[in-house]
Amino acid sequence: MPSLDLSRSRPLIGIVANEPSGDQLGALLVQALRERRPELRFIGVAGPKMLAAGCETLLPMERLSVMGLVEVAKVLPDLLRARRDLVRGLQQLNPLLVIGVDAPDFNLGLERRLRARGIPTVHLVSPTVWAWRPGRVKQIRRSVDLMLSIFPFEADFLREHRVPVTYIGHPLADDFPLQPDREAACRALGISLDSLVAVATDPSLVVQAVDKHVGVSNAPSAEDSGVEGPTATAAAPKAIKPPASKPQAIKTQASKPCEESGTALIAILPGSRRSEVELLGRPMLETAAWCHRRRPGLRFIAPMVSEALRQRFEAMRCEMAPQLPLKVVNGQSREAMAAADLVLTASGTATLEALLSKRPMLVAYRLHPLTYWLVTRLRLIKVRYAAMANLLVGRELAPEFLQGRCRADLMGPALLALLDDAERRAEIDAAYREIHRELRQNAAHRAAEAILALIDRAGDHRRHA
Repeated sequence: MPSLDLSRSRPLIGIVANEPSGDQLGALLVQALRERRPELRFIGVAGPKMLAAGCETLLPMERLSVMGLVEVAKVLPDLLRARRDLVRGLQQLNPLLVIGVDAPDFNLGLERRLRARGIPTVHLVSPTVWAWRPGRVKQIRRSVDLMLSIFPFEADFLREHRVPVTYIGHPLADDFPLQPDREAACRALGISLDSLVAVATDPSLVVQAVDKHVGVSNAPSAEDSGVEGPTATAAAPKAIKPPASKPQAIKTQASKPCEESGTALIAILPGSRRSEVELLGRPMLETAAWCHRRRPGLRFIAPMVSEALRQRFEAMRCEMAPQLPLKVVNGQSREAMAAADLVLTASGTATLEALLSKRPMLVAYRLHPLTYWLVTRLRLIKVRYAAMANLLVGRELAPEFLQGRCRADLMGPALLALLDDAERRAEIDAAYREIHRELRQNAAHRAAEAILALIDRAGDHRRHA
């Protein structure tokens, strides 16, 4: 851990992000807080976006970025050392408060230790206790002075369990435009829009889909949907929209030949962690190759979060599908989604980003076999869907291919069928637009106001103690 400059008297806030999605959320929050209190200093664990926003970092974010029971077990001693170092370092700095951004397995423990030492704590992005290990709500109560919830059903759940919570909306919903600019995205990526015959959604179909009041109804069971994965029989959280008619399954008839349907651009997002890319890169590349053999006009783009992951994915591509028309880029995931006609993505924040981009998607995920066995054996998952996009809508608009179903012979036909089904894409577009509007609450502003109010209350308490 680097030496700390304690000579500056500026008021300080600790903030800890463990992975790229947290780095993005943390940067938006830091910017909003600085707009209101320019004198604030931020230090903790930061990625490139938080560093650009003016944060200082005590540890490299990559040291904390790991997911999965087995994967975490391999590096657990280092994670525990990192947390001890952070507790000591942040306690020495004596911040006004400490904010943990997502990553609850690491950050809640950090927050609990700091709170026990008299430092107020805030957690941004509620753990999915409504879906996974609900007993953690007791740990949350011990760990935080304030939970900032980004989904409305989370706030309701936490209030019922006596956790201090403020619903702020989702920061990404504020950051994404309601209407994605495909032309600008193609320019940013160096892709000629003229070379793509867009699989555009007919506006009249979107109007029809809106008129149907797209929402939740009779969500199919795991058996009905064909999803194999860590699902359970417990009811999912309330989706944002009220019930509507039960959706039709995606048609699986033979796809149109390329000459009839034109070409299209498919975005491939195998995840932001090396472990995800190792597990999902191959089946996603196999799916792309499967589709390209049947539609030679298809083109592909794969945005990667780092140069190291880009090189690893390129190596897989050279080994498995050297002739595939695939452009691999550093970053630019939003541009890739906005430019694409369809997204093949890992489960996680990327599914929400695809929703906010109004792009139809297929969702794939694999866990380490032992992690998957433990999750299913212990029935740790309490919701029907893996993708947040499906949880928000309340049905499987984005087909999910989990674990053993994450295969090219299953994902390929579903991808082409979705590409060919204009009515289905219009339904998806309408549903995603409605969710986007509901989540667009100026989240960074709400979060900053709630945090500053907590700081002021803590200051009043100290003055009167």
